Amino acid sequence: MEKIPAKDGWLWVKQGFALFRKQPAEMSTLFLSYMFLMLALGIIPVLGQMLPLILVPVFSIAFLQACVQIEKGQRVYPNLLLLGFRDPARNTLLKLGLLYLLAATLAVAVSALADGGVFWKAMMGSGLSTKELEGAAGSMRIAMLISAALYVPAAMAFWYAAPLIVWQKMPLGKALFYSFFAVRRAGRAFLLYALAWIVIAVMVPTLISLAITLLTGSINAVVFILLPISIILTVVMYCSFYPTYTAVFGKSANGTDNQPPAGDRPL
Repeated sequence: MEKIPAKDGWLWVKQGFALFRKQPAEMSTLFLSYMFLMLALGIIPVLGQMLPLILVPVFSIAFLQACVQIEKGQRVYPNLLLLGFRDPARNTLLKLGLLYLLAATLAVAVSALADGGVFWKAMMGSGLSTKELEGAAGSMRIAMLISAALYVPAAMAFWYAAPLIVWQKMPLGKALFYSFFAVRRAGRAFLLYALAWIVIAVMVPTLISLAITLLTGSINAVVFILLPISIILTVVMYCSFYPTYTAVFGKSANGTDNQPPAGDRPL
């Protein structure tokens, strides 16, 4: 693993935009297909709340492989979403997804010490009145910060785990170990990367909203324009995950030549 300079955090963001620009329609279609599947899973009682998080590692491989295919000049198709389910490491990815769910649940549960469980109830979809939310707004913000801080070590262990499992054939424990210390080693770059995305996610929609409001005065116009922009920024962020991997582990070790040609033909 190479030591990564802090400035590379911004470079990863730029590379994410560059990958997206090569196949914007294809990557957007892949993302919208993913969101449709998540909405469909959400219909399932009880499991519908857990499955989207459990399946994150399985679907993350599709977006990473899509970036590989863009680099190789191959077209990206929605059936890439099935790639993780066909991989021999599928069961390991599902175990990783269960750890995602457990870590997120524990982080939110501990935050109940700060707000009496308001944030927990909101995340679990419990009905909270506007009065309850307003009354606990301050403590809920503290609870959210506590939850986020507690989840950071888990996020470091999860960040590279899926591609390490699939592309480098690592067992679950080893992938989590290597991921955690790889992120720690590139900590300054990841800090700049995270700050860059926070600024982009906040400033771009805010500036566009102000401009549209001044020009049209219509809230509907703001929503109509911001929705596709939000989707595009989310897809670009997904594209930027891949450069964070190649910067640390390199392109030669991603095993893409052995991947099934899931995106070589449309559904």
